[in-house]
Amino acid sequence: MCELFGLTGKKNRQLNAELGEFFSHAEENPNGWGLAIFDKGREMLDKEEKRADKSRRLKKLMSSPVEAANLIAHIRLATIGYDEFENTHPFTGTDISYRTWTLAHNGTIFESGPLSPFFYVQNGFTDSERILLYIIDRINRETETKGRALDAKERFEVLDGIITRISYKNKLNLLIHDGEITYVHTNFRDSLYQRVEDGSVFFSSRPLSTGAWEHVPFMRLIGYREDESVFEGTAHDHEYFPDECSLNALYLAYSGL
Repeated sequence: MCELFGLTGKKNRQLNAELGEFFSHAEENPNGWGLAIFDKGREMLDKEEKRADKSRRLKKLMSSPVEAANLIAHIRLATIGYDEFENTHPFTGTDISYRTWTLAHNGTIFESGPLSPFFYVQNGFTDSERILLYIIDRINRETETKGRALDAKERFEVLDGIITRISYKNKLNLLIHDGEITYVHTNFRDSLYQRVEDGSVFFSSRPLSTGAWEHVPFMRLIGYREDESVFEGTAHDHEYFPDECSLNALYLAYSGL
């Protein structure tokens, strides 16, 4: 169900080798690719509903040095939503304080009560896009309540509450970036790893061939500013266990059968 790759750090790094290996997993995740780069004064998002290793656009992008200090990449194995641009990660949106949020998700939402209203306003059909819309809605409500833009700690607290709530019975591996903080969460065992190296922290759904990888902290939202872990969220017990019956029911509901 998709793979994630990310980076947060102090300085630009050339990432062609890591991205090349990551995108080589496209045979198992054939339903689209996306790449978001965040640097001071520059944001770039490119994505396509094509298999990454068959994409001329991605091949052209990778033919030049790809450099970034902060980055989120995604390859998609579709569970909900067809192979369409609107269903391809990462997803982006802007809150009422003009802060841009970017989200990539590896997982599936089964218990989706808080997300349901956003089905009617989203551009595509994925549960992942609804997560981002829900986050921005909650950020906006808190901003209106306080009458000012939220600071980093306040934004983290909003996300921590959201993640603790919606991780129940759902697979919620996430990489999120708000222009300052990178948020990381996993509740599916052995499915998200990190590597710390020379002022940068890498994240990947499976360890890549270079460097020493370890598990991302489990069932707890972590917030990074550059290479420093600055916030730790609530330690919940919402571990996700695969449930074939729930998956089959979700597919039937989505197909209308």
